[in-house]
Amino acid sequence: MNAITVMTGAGISTESGIPDYRGPSGLWRADPDYQKLVSIDYYLDDPDIRRRSWLFRRDSPAWSAEPNPAHLALVELEKAGKLDRLITQNVDGLHQKAGSDPGRVLELHGNMFGVVCTGCAARSTLREAMDRIDAGDPDPACLDCGAILKTTTVMFGEALSAETTTRAIQAAEQCEVFVVIGTSLQVQPAASLARIAVESGARLVIVNADPTPYDELATEVIRDPIGVAVPRLLARLSQE
Repeated sequence: MNAITVMTGAGISTESGIPDYRGPSGLWRADPDYQKLVSIDYYLDDPDIRRRSWLFRRDSPAWSAEPNPAHLALVELEKAGKLDRLITQNVDGLHQKAGSDPGRVLELHGNMFGVVCTGCAARSTLREAMDRIDAGDPDPACLDCGAILKTTTVMFGEALSAETTTRAIQAAEQCEVFVVIGTSLQVQPAASLARIAVESGARLVIVNADPTPYDELATEVIRDPIGVAVPRLLARLSQE
């Protein structure tokens, strides 16, 4: 077997100290206004939302988070020549930090460490934006055209990258095993990749603490903690 595609969600990163959105300790429960900070319409229309959004990025635990055993197990699967594509809904870059080949990682929702201008599309880094904020500019504008800057994450209300989505669909269609890790499979179109994989003949394996709408399609559902379950599962798959 050499055609395994893996899709990861927030659950793989919670074990690295990055909170999810919807869980019992999720960001939406901690701050009812959080969704406004990551919604494109609110962000573009309200300077206060932008200032709060930048501060949220500045204080994110993703800056110091380290990959956990599940991230590292995916690197080992890749080294064994078994991993085709690694699709992620996460924006924290932990897969790449763990050592996954960036060319194999498909970031459906972008990456929080890049910055793009909403006017001229000039790109820079989040670190550069943070330096300007720390220097006293609470809402840094594009240095080239003066338009609003945002991180290279896909905010609520924005469309996913058509190219990335197409590549993810192709990976789901072509794999022999589709492994879902740490996602509730409730956000579309990412969730539909599980069904696409099954309809294309792949085995579906789901590792998630809570039930998902796609459990009935899976050949295996694992509820054990991700940091324990994923290394064990991937070691087994790499031997098949």
